[in-house]
Amino acid sequence: MQEIKKDTNQFYVGEDQKKPLAVISFYPGDENKIVIDHTFVCDALKGQGVGQQLVKQVVEYARKENKKIFPVCTYAKKIMKQDADCQDVLLEKLL
Repeated sequence: MQEIKKDTNQFYVGEDQKKPLAVISFYPGDENKIVIDHTFVCDALKGQGVGQQLVKQVVEYARKENKKIFPVCTYAKKIMKQDADCQDVLLEKLL
């Protein structure tokens, strides 16, 4: 398992947050929402579940902050819809 680090509005894998090996970025939708807008995993890490781990990090962060997640990123949306453990923080529509 890769070490996942937190930076402002993103979780990432790698030594440099400006050139991460994998990253999931998000921004505040309003006071109680997070919008996931991008997920990236480099070729060397693909197929190792790193993308799913990044989504789970945002899910845990949202729970701690008492927020819901609206995934604009198609990958994050797919993972969150398939994983029953994410349903409590998933928003289908951004109101």
